[in-house]
Amino acid sequence: QVQLVESGGGLVQAGGALRLSCAASGRTSSTYAMGWFRQAPGKERVFVARLNWSGGRTYYADSVKGRFTISRDNGKNTVYLEMNSLKPEDTAVYYCAAANSAAVGISPREYDYWGQGTQVTVTS
Repeated sequence: QVQLVESGGGLVQAGGALRLSCAASGRTSSTYAMGWFRQAPGKERVFVARLNWSGGRTYYADSVKGRFTISRDNGKNTVYLEMNSLKPEDTAVYYCAAANSAAVGISPREYDYWGQGTQVTVTS
């Protein structure tokens, strides 16, 4: 089992920045990738970014490319999502997720473990 705990959400004005953190614990040695998803009210959970734990390759949704950066601190088993130039449409609950399979993509179904989520609200 892997436990994930997110932090760092909050309220920010458009154009502002936030950094989310996701601390992983438990059997993290089996983790292939860590990802961030978001879910706005009444909408499906969608992919935001992903980082392969070995090698550090990153992937982003087109909607956040150039504004968000996913990174890691191996020593702390923590993944970060640096969010800049935030827009009101970025408002959502942000979830951290971990996947054990190398076949992982952008579907939430491909991830094995989830955090509880952290709210990000961007005002205009």
